[in-house]
Amino acid sequence: MARIIDGDVCNLVGRNVRAFRRARHMSQQQLSNRLELLGVYVCRGSVSRIEDRCRTVTDIELFALAKVLDVPLAALFDPPKD
Repeated sequence: MARIIDGDVCNLVGRNVRAFRRARHMSQQQLSNRLELLGVYVCRGSVSRIEDRCRTVTDIELFALAKVLDVPLAALFDPPKD
């Protein structure tokens, strides 16, 4: 059976995570630190891989990302405004 996400792209939210993070003048390390304050451990390198869409994202991580970035969860899935 084929996987839902096949190939090099492992998530749908990476581009928006990067855009929202940059709009808030937040470094990847700062995002990682704020996630850790919520008890969600995503290192700076993993933030980079999420943004590059080469790492999957768990539901708990999605919820925490939306909270830290102060956006509705659905906004992470909106088409990027590149």
